[in-house]
Amino acid sequence: MLSSLEFDIVKKGFEWLSAQQIQSVKELASTVSAHALWGLPNPYITRLILKKEGDCWNSSVRDTARACSALSTEGIIFRAPEKWLLSMKKEGSWNEDVYDTAYSLAALADMEVANMEGCNWLYENYGPAWEQVGTTSLIITALKKQEKLTEKSDFEEFIRERAEWVLSKKGQGGGWEHISTSNLAVQALLLAGFKKEVEDSIHWLLGKARRSGAWGNEEDNINATALALSTLGMYEQS
Repeated sequence: MLSSLEFDIVKKGFEWLSAQQIQSVKELASTVSAHALWGLPNPYITRLILKKEGDCWNSSVRDTARACSALSTEGIIFRAPEKWLLSMKKEGSWNEDVYDTAYSLAALADMEVANMEGCNWLYENYGPAWEQVGTTSLIITALKKQEKLTEKSDFEEFIRERAEWVLSKKGQGGGWEHISTSNLAVQALLLAGFKKEVEDSIHWLLGKARRSGAWGNEEDNINATALALSTLGMYEQS
């Protein structure tokens, strides 16, 4: 549980977000998720929905997946984008791209749609090129979410092994190299059941909040801030 002082950091983060001009689908999706996880009024839902063009967002697999995942946190599921995402899968993957595939599988799981073919593609193609903390964390998240739907543990050993590898890359202070990477790592580890192991990472993350209330640098602080607030919300709920 967070302390009262730590809750003040969260409150200040949301106050900072509310003062920003949030326009991109990526940033809106992150902001919707953060508000949902903390049970806050969510004026960003409508803005995200209005960004939809036809059955998708920006004709982009990744943006559509992000939007679908975010809206699902508020219990909103659009079946047309779900079908659009599924139609974009070719030979087990989305664009033969690890990120498009991981985000799509996570989004489908959030909409309660299992897709073992995509999970197998991630598992079978995992190798040195993907052995990065952020990439591996996204894969863990996708597989763990999908696994909960199927009640099968085909990837249990792989998830545990990869989660332990992510933990082994943690710095002395409790974080990883970048704020956004650290958020992806902690979220994946929480899903994988490693709450105790990321307690120091949560304190590290809280310590990285800037005086303004934001996280991250000038280029990515809307997304970094929303991700950090989502991570803290996940930790509080786990």
